[in-house]
Amino acid sequence: MIAQGGKSLYGASVGILMLDARFPRIPGDMGNALTWPFPVHYRIVRNASPDLIVRHRGHGLLDAFVEAAQELVQDGVDGITTNCGFLSLFQKELSDAVPVPVVTSSLMQVEMVNRVLPSDKRAGILTISASTLTPDHLRCAHVPEGTPIGSTEGGREFTRAILGNELTLDTEKARADNIRAALAMKDEHPDLGALVLECTNMCPYAADIQVATGLPVYSIVSLVSWFQAGLRPPIY
Repeated sequence: MIAQGGKSLYGASVGILMLDARFPRIPGDMGNALTWPFPVHYRIVRNASPDLIVRHRGHGLLDAFVEAAQELVQDGVDGITTNCGFLSLFQKELSDAVPVPVVTSSLMQVEMVNRVLPSDKRAGILTISASTLTPDHLRCAHVPEGTPIGSTEGGREFTRAILGNELTLDTEKARADNIRAALAMKDEHPDLGALVLECTNMCPYAADIQVATGLPVYSIVSLVSWFQAGLRPPIY
């Protein structure tokens, strides 16, 4: 066998553009490498704070994300994702800047999830910040107009700790925030057939949300697992 070179690294097909944050990344969070059953390759975009991306549309950071994406490709990844659903705003620019597939946001699943639900049901979005999730974010992810949106804003822990980039996180309070917000969505929207978690930091609570609501729950973990399956199909 003659091995083929051309890359700086091998075995990590998915490259993840990370925000510059210091809050705890527990297992299930996409920024915790133990979350993934396959190798991933991380690159931090310096100065891209959670607050700046979520509440201020990543103003002034597009070039930094493009450069980081190009560096991931130079390292050898076969596809690129990000660790914030609000980066759907950068989908087109990042896709145009690199020669590999790019999936910026968990929100890109909403349209697909709708297609697998009964005609009288629809997917809803659970986000960390409904007040700053704009029609532009949704349009860039091809989210249908009128999609129900719920949020952990106003909760005891989750939104404050993550967007405040705090060094501690009470995981039980954060779990309760997510479950409470999901149940409120279900009560408000009887036609809710599934939930898509916008925030990549919600993934550790996906199973709890599913049990509490009885609805299918999709996250960045489900999306990137699908993404990886195309980049590196299993060999039988």
